[in-house]
Amino acid sequence: MIATGMKYKVHVLLVAWALAGVLMIGIAWSASGKAEFSKTTIDIGVVVSDVEKAAKFYTQALGFTETGGFDVPGQMAGDTGLTDNKPFKVRTFNLGKEPTATTLKIMQIPDAGSKKVDNQYIGSSLGFRYLTVLVADLTKTVERLKQLQVSPVKPPYRLGGGNSYLILVKDPDGNTIELIGPMQ
Repeated sequence: MIATGMKYKVHVLLVAWALAGVLMIGIAWSASGKAEFSKTTIDIGVVVSDVEKAAKFYTQALGFTETGGFDVPGQMAGDTGLTDNKPFKVRTFNLGKEPTATTLKIMQIPDAGSKKVDNQYIGSSLGFRYLTVLVADLTKTVERLKQLQVSPVKPPYRLGGGNSYLILVKDPDGNTIELIGPMQ
């Protein structure tokens, strides 16, 4: 039989836990009573110098699956501020089959005068600097990268005291991809 003081502590703990849950749900909903976001992952667009090389890297080296794509007409691109009326094609790649899976949008914009940024280190340039991909088996991922002659920037780095490691690789344009997962 639990002592009265212990029952009180358990009760307070349960009430605090329930209150925290209600508060978290409240934060997720806007003032109108609807969820603020229809999808809680983000899609990322990457302009590349060679869309075929990039597609090969993201599918074969990292394991993304190509899921389709779409055309952006020049008029729409200009009207929205994406380009100066230059049309382009977007190829889409997902990190899973779930409806909320991350989508990577790869595009090459012909005659746009695209310039590479300094990607030596993540602090070398301003802006979104790297993607993080969590993998189930970093050893298997590293082996696949080796087969495709993609070398990590440095050897795997152990995170904390567990079996989680981090490596960085670069895509064909030098963009940094952070891979995190257990080593077998």
